[in-house]
Amino acid sequence: MELSLHRLRMLRELHRRGTVTAAAAALHYTASAVSQQLAQLERDVGAKLFERLGRRVQLTELGMLLTEHAEDILGSVERATLALEEAQDTASVRLTAGVWASVASGLLPTALTTLAADHPGIEVRTRELAPEDTAGAVRDGALDFSFVIDYSDMPMPWEPGLERAVIAVERLHAAVPTGAIPAGSVSLLELAEHPWILAGPRSHFGRAVLIACQRSGFEPKINHEVGEQATAMAMVGAGLGITLVSDLGLTLRPPGVDVVALTSPVMRTVSIAYRTTASRRPSLQFVIDAVRTAAAELGLGVRSPLP
Repeated sequence: MELSLHRLRMLRELHRRGTVTAAAAALHYTASAVSQQLAQLERDVGAKLFERLGRRVQLTELGMLLTEHAEDILGSVERATLALEEAQDTASVRLTAGVWASVASGLLPTALTTLAADHPGIEVRTRELAPEDTAGAVRDGALDFSFVIDYSDMPMPWEPGLERAVIAVERLHAAVPTGAIPAGSVSLLELAEHPWILAGPRSHFGRAVLIACQRSGFEPKINHEVGEQATAMAMVGAGLGITLVSDLGLTLRPPGVDVVALTSPVMRTVSIAYRTTASRRPSLQFVIDAVRTAAAELGLGVRSPLP
């Protein structure tokens, strides 16, 4: 019998999630692709591993047995990867990172240029995800590390088995149509009567801004619900409303947008999340150092040791 690590990861995720659809979403595959791979795993094993109970899938006794061994096998692969990296004088490895737009445009170009110069054997590939999804993808093994955010008014729920390294602290600023607010600074409450352009309440950013507005004494009138800061600022530039934007998001600012400081700043911390079992990987530490250097060059750096 020859077991595929790829299919064992899908089995593990199915056990965690309970449905093929949820497992596929967590692993960023289609449900059809996961179903086909799981069916092939049953053929590889030569035994029935799953039973359908309505929309959910229940593992048979043999399926549970294989899942337990899958955890051990996948953990051994990660430990072997770490041992090989530690044994090499020059790291040669490929890492996959979870990113979102402002990190990809504001931090990564400088960080990856520095990394390539100092450690040419390390290749970083990126996958753009919603900030709310990146930590879960690291936990599930789909990513080696990801960028995550905590807001001053709303800390992020933390995933067990993950650690984080703080790499930057950002302020949020008001982004308004040119000339709409002539003062150099403004309070959130003074923005209460403006129409807002904001991410939805299911997004971490949208919830954090909503909470900050509520604590300032008002409910923002949201005329346009959009997820990306770049999209929101383009709509601000067209005169459709106002929004808040982070320091890194300012790299995406289009013409027609003024940036106004908040008198009581809303802060957010940007960190790199990684599995606890990967904390000793040299390649990961080299990446964190390169990203911290890029953040420091932008005036956003926070020097703190790798947990």
